Amino acid sequence: MTGNIVVFVTAGDMETAEKIGKVLVEERLAACVNVVPGIRSFYRWEGRVVDDGELLLIIKTQSSRFEALKARVLGLHTYDLPEIVGLPIEMGHEAYLDWIRTETRG
Repeated sequence: MTGNIVVFVTAGDMETAEKIGKVLVEERLAACVNVVPGIRSFYRWEGRVVDDGELLLIIKTQSSRFEALKARVLGLHTYDLPEIVGLPIEMGHEAYLDWIRTETRG
């Protein structure tokens, strides 16, 4: 394990996605945030199946920064229940993984 993680967050509009991405990088909670437009999500919400267009934020950070990152996303997000899911990075290009650690030092 590298100690680095990828966090997925979905957003309903570009303005929200950009705001979250910029704040996370500016505050060193993330080394990098990719915003992927044009995803389509199907999910059950308030008793019905929803079909929504969304954007996906792919966030690279350290596992030790996850709780602070999660709190910041919750404070910035427009959804009542945003997706915030962290997955471990088990392997990768060591120089890139070192860069993530350097850029997210608290």
